[in-house]
Amino acid sequence: MSTNIPTIQLNDGLDIPAIGLGTYSLNGYKGVESIKQGIEAGYRLIDSAFNYENEGAVGRAVQESSVPREQLRICSKLPGRHHAYDEALVTIEESLLRTGLDYFDLYIIHWPNPKQDKYVEAWQAMIEAKKRGYVRSIGVSNFLPEHLERIIQETGVAPVLNQVELHPYFEQAEQRAAHSQHGIITESWSPLGRGRGESVLEDAGIKQIADAYGKTPTQVILRWHTQLGAVPIPKAGSLEHQQENLNIFDFELTEEQMKTISAFSKDNKRLWDQDPAEYEEF
Repeated sequence: MSTNIPTIQLNDGLDIPAIGLGTYSLNGYKGVESIKQGIEAGYRLIDSAFNYENEGAVGRAVQESSVPREQLRICSKLPGRHHAYDEALVTIEESLLRTGLDYFDLYIIHWPNPKQDKYVEAWQAMIEAKKRGYVRSIGVSNFLPEHLERIIQETGVAPVLNQVELHPYFEQAEQRAAHSQHGIITESWSPLGRGRGESVLEDAGIKQIADAYGKTPTQVILRWHTQLGAVPIPKAGSLEHQQENLNIFDFELTEEQMKTISAFSKDNKRLWDQDPAEYEEF
């Protein structure tokens, strides 16, 4: 593990860094260079997905980096259209073949795809994949509390983490509480917001907090995530932004500042509730 990034222990004993690198849209040879650059900058948790079509780029970056494989935590995701048991196992095998890696540290179900209602079957396949050594730890993404309860009740195995939309406009207090009940880590996708319309990064109050610490608004928001106990995975292609996102562990927000940031939260719907078409194949 990188020495300056704290680690968090998952409920199965595996440790992961308190921040990761999102790789959505980092594809091809340019993607390889960006991901490799991120690893050299200090990232040890790399988040990918079958649907990002960049598992090959992630694998190449891992192989070309100077960091030993065992120090990295590589994650990919099972798409909703491949939840049938045998199909799920083959999909995980294909993910491994694309990366050229022997195993994933994390593999997670991209979303429950509740209309299809095969996510329990998919979770059973994930358990089998772990037994076969394809994956060290298994988790989920975009699962609501009722989805989590069902897979735990029907298999006896709780996910190590649930990757959900989480940012100041959508703090997910009830979701995070449900995770805590089962020892599930919350991982934040879109940790800075979706980039649509207003941005908390432009808020004068956030800028004031950032100025007090000599930090940027981005660093303040990412620090808010870590102090909530969540693991943010911001996307960053440039070295400047990658380094900025990592430099968040040398200051601590006060309880009042945490409340100020959480107060931005609105009665938002999840992206897949608002725009189901975007998730039809996830």
